[in-house]
Formats: sequence, structure tokens, C-alpha cells
Amino acid sequence: MLEISGIRIALDQLDGSDAAELTACRRALARKLRIGEKDLATVERRRRSIDARRHGDAHLTFTLRAELSGGAAAERGLLARLARRHADRNVRVVDEAPYRLPDPVGAPARPGERPVVVGAGCAGLFCALSLARAGLEPLLVERGDDATRRAEVVAAHNRTGVLDPESNIQFGVGGAGTFSDGKLQTGTRSPAHRLILETFVAAGAQREILWDAKPHVGSDVLPRVVSEIVREIEEAGGEVRCRCRMTDVDVTGGRVRSVTLAGTGSDGAMREERVAASCVVLACGHSARDVFELLRERGVALERKTFAMGVRIEHLQADVDRALYGAAAGHPALGAAPYKLSCHLPSGRSAFSFCMCPGGYVVSAASEPGGVCTNGMSLSDRAGTNANAGLLANVFPDDLPGDDVLAGVELQRRCERAAFAAGGGDFVAPAQLVGDFLRGVGSSAGGRVQPTYPRGVAWGDVAPCLPDYVSETLRAAIPQMARHLHGFDAADAVLTGVETRSSSPVRVTRGDDGQSVSVRGLWPVGEGAGYAGGIMSAATDGILAAEKIVAEYASRT
Repeated sequence: MLEISGIRIALDQLDGSDAAELTACRRALARKLRIGEKDLATVERRRRSIDARRHGDAHLTFTLRAELSGGAAAERGLLARLARRHADRNVRVVDEAPYRLPDPVGAPARPGERPVVVGAGCAGLFCALSLARAGLEPLLVERGDDATRRAEVVAAHNRTGVLDPESNIQFGVGGAGTFSDGKLQTGTRSPAHRLILETFVAAGAQREILWDAKPHVGSDVLPRVVSEIVREIEEAGGEVRCRCRMTDVDVTGGRVRSVTLAGTGSDGAMREERVAASCVVLACGHSARDVFELLRERGVALERKTFAMGVRIEHLQADVDRALYGAAAGHPALGAAPYKLSCHLPSGRSAFSFCMCPGGYVVSAASEPGGVCTNGMSLSDRAGTNANAGLLANVFPDDLPGDDVLAGVELQRRCERAAFAAGGGDFVAPAQLVGDFLRGVGSSAGGRVQPTYPRGVAWGDVAPCLPDYVSETLRAAIPQMARHLHGFDAADAVLTGVETRSSSPVRVTRGDDGQSVSVRGLWPVGEGAGYAGGIMSAATDGILAAEKIVAEYASRT
């Protein structure tokens, strides 16, 4: 098979449909290779990106894979002809083997050997799926609801302000990523990434995530996708329990011996059960603060880590489109424009955009009573009026007082409670216009950009809800970022506070073998454990842990 990169497609050849795009790719590829289209047996899009670096010249760039009608011999001949004419490093032969999960090792023979996976976010789901396919019959427990019921609970919170601390945007099948657009872009590299994308597609996600340079699923599609992955885990021999929370872990002699699970029975009554377990995968997510407290009490090694806090910033999506795409803004092949910004300041601090949601909505991401926390999400069509992104500044371990390993958690809570008070209660969020924020004065009303936060906003000053060094960093960074994205400092753009859960302030320290450095049999994975930064990296971390666990089980037989 041939792989050909750098295939450029002009926008005038596209109408936003998949058929037109594939036709244009075939035509451009045949021209590139100087062969007839009939000589192309198959053409597969491997990567698609938007190049709008020069206004007035926005276009799509593709990496394609193709098989020629004459097979491998024809491909070798074509490469030889190309080499005689000119050296083209953009054309090469590829022969990639698909990523393979470990071979099945069979069900555990003794009680207490079945792996227990705590948390059904992406790390937990992919770890449990890999373990189930290996025949280890894992037990996956999730404190929140299944995806369908969870969506109903989130909608009820948005409508009424009633918060369920056990099932919300942070907790439930799919984890926090389910209601944050489902962005699958990652800065990490792993051969497992293709497997993860293919798993999402097989579970109902759009096929274009296989080749889009900035793939996303959408928070309207993800609940169905993660529900299908749960079904696959169960079909492969795993067990999934929702509304089931780990309340204790028994650590004796430096090993995990059991976990205590509290779950709701069919009669609605809460029951606790002690489950013997020599292998516990901790995929609890970055908001499982009670789990961090439990681990500290049980002597599990934890450490502070850098995290970030700030606000959500909203602009009109049409303004962002024009700033990035110029006259091509609005073309159906481009869609809503995303951005990614960062700024390093003379103070030594930096600010950056996070989880940018084109055509999206600011959401209420609280998981505790009395605290406002925001995040962002987009639906699959990204058709909302506004663009939003986290506007964050780092909080370093040295910024925190004392030596409490959970000092970052306490800082998050203080900021969320301050935001709750500033909003006047009922999960109303404080909001401020960018122009007023830059001048250091409170806002009394909005402008062109209408806030999308579902519980409503109280106009005022968001700065007092955050540490001074965070507010000052954001205030200094916004004009700098506007140099790279025209209008980012628009006076009527909206800041909604606070965003505190972009990452975990704690790391559950693990060794090279993937296990806790202090407790054998405890496997910390994903964002909550401090080892991932998004859906793809978390899912990869879960798979890698499963591979190590399977190898350990195989060595016992």
C-alpha cells in the first residue's frame, strides 16, 4: 500500500459532503502520481487538516493511502518511475500491522483474583474492555449512572439546580469527557491510538474521526458510544455496576487485599460489600476527591502536581471563524473554527486555552454542593452561536501552602465556593466582560455575546474567585493572545467563572511497572491518577495498564 502526504485540495472543489471530498482526493491523487483514476483500486483518507495560515488561501491538506489495481508489483514500479523523475519523500510504501491486544489468558482460577476497575471514564472503560477481551472477567464499578440516565440527571440539574453528587458531569459512565465535546486530539503518540479510534467508530462514532487531524465526537453522540463499549465489556465476560462507589480499600502488608463497595440495589436500598481483590485499577477521574482522601488515610503514596485554574471565555463563533479563515469563513468544508493559544509572560507564568469548543456551550460541571465549576462542550454539529474555551493559568506545587498533599484540592474547593457565593447561589455563575476584566472593574450587563452557561450568570467581577496570581496572569495574557487571534480581547467577550477541574492536582505515584510505589496490586491510571491529559491519553493509559496486568496474570499460569 502507498501512503502519499501533502495532497492539497482547494475549497472550490468541495461542498462539505463526504462524496465530494473523496472524489476530489482521488482526482488529486491520480494527478500527483501521474496515473489514471481507474488505476487506483482503493483510496483511504488517513489524515485531513485545514491549512488557513495565509488568509485568502485556505485549503484542506490530506495524507492518503492507496492500493493500485496492479497490486504490489504496480506500486513498486510506480515508486521506481517517481524516483527516476524526482525524489518525492511524500510517497512511500507502508505495511503496518494493526495494534494487537494481549492474547487471552483465561478467567482467574481463585476467588479474589478478578481485577476490579474503579471508574468508567475512558481510562477505566478501555482498561476493562482490554481485560475482558483477555478473558479476565473484570468488575468495573462506576459511582455515577449509566450514560442514558446520566444525561437525564445532567439535564435536570441544568433545569432545576438540583445537584446529584454521585451522578453529574464529572461522575458517570464515560467520565468527564462525555460532556466536554469528546475531543480526541492529543499531543501524545502511541500505536494504540488507531485501535482506540476504531473502537469508537465501531461503537457508533463518526468515521471521520479516523482521519480528521482534530477529531471530535460530540456530547450528543458520546453517551451512545460509551454505552456500546459497556455492552462490549459485558459480552466479553466483564461485569459493570453503576451507582457503585468504592468506600474503602484494604491494604495489608504492602498489598491490596480487598475493596469495599457501596451500591444501590434494585429496591433502592444502599448496601456495602467487601470484595476480595488482589488487582485494583484506580481510574477514578480528577474529581474523585473522596478517593484521594481515602488513599491518603490508607498510606498510599501521593504527590502534588501542577494543575491549572481560570475561567471560560466566550466569543461569537462567527468572529472566530473570520479571524482564522478570513474570506473563507462559513465554507461548509471548514466548519466552526477551533483555536489553541498559549502565552508565556515575563513573570515566568503562562496562560493557555484549554478544551476549546467551537460552536459550543459553557456547562455546569459541579460535583459538590455549594461550589460552582464550569467546563465546555460541543455537540457533533458544532452549530452553536458561541465559541468557548478554558482560559487557564498554571498552579504549581510551590504556590500551595503547607505540606498537605491535597492542598490543591482544597484550593479548588475554595475557588468553587467563592464562585457559588458570587453567583448568589443555586449554581448561578459569576460572569464579567473581557473589557471590564482588563480594566479591573465589575460588569453590570452583557453585550453581543450572550452567556451559554445553563444556570444563568450574575454579572460582576470574577477575579476575586481566583488566586491573585491566576487573575493577574490571565489579565496580562489576554492582550498577548489577541496578537495571534484577532478579537480575542474583544470588550464584549464573556468570562464565566470558575474553571478548576482541567486536571488533577494530585498524582498517585506509580513505578515503571505501572503499580503504586507503595501498594502492590494497585494500578493508578488516567487523569485522576495524574497520568493523562484527555480522552486519548487516558484511554491509552488504561490499555497499557491492562497489558501489564494480563502479562502478570499470564506469568502465574
